[in-house]
Amino acid sequence: MVDLFQGTWKSISCENFEEYMKELGIGRASRKLGCLAKPTVTIIAKGDLITIKTKSIFKNNEISFKLGEEFEETTPDGHKIKSMVTLDDDSLIQVQGWDGKETTIRRKLVDGKMVVESAMNNVICTRTYERVQTNSDSNS
Repeated sequence: MVDLFQGTWKSISCENFEEYMKELGIGRASRKLGCLAKPTVTIIAKGDLITIKTKSIFKNNEISFKLGEEFEETTPDGHKIKSMVTLDDDSLIQVQGWDGKETTIRRKLVDGKMVVESAMNNVICTRTYERVQTNSDSNS
C-alpha cells in the first residue's frame, strides 16, 4: 500500500494552513512564510524504511521511519518531538506529540492526488498535491 504514495508530489492547493500553524504555536512571521511555500514532497520506501522529504523555498525537512515505530523528529520550526506513522484505511497517519500537545497528519490518495489533512484540536488544514513523477521515473 505504501508503494502507491511513492514518488514526488507538488503542492497545488492549501486551505486553512495559517490557522493550523497558529494552533501549533508558530509565530506570525513564520506563518506568513509558510503560507507562501509551495512544497514538493518525495516519498521513498526501501524495504520497511519509509522516507518523506519535504522541500520548499523556505525550509527543507526529512524524516525516515518504520511503520508503527516511534521516532524522534525535528519539525521545520526546530521543535524536537515524538512521532509515529501507521497505515490505516489506505492512509498514512502520522501522530506527533510534544509538551502534552498532539497533532495528526493524514496522507491519503484521492483521484490520483495526495490529500494531506493536518489536524490539531478543532483546526484542520488540507493540502492537496499532484504527482510530478513516480520513483520509477527517477530511477531511469
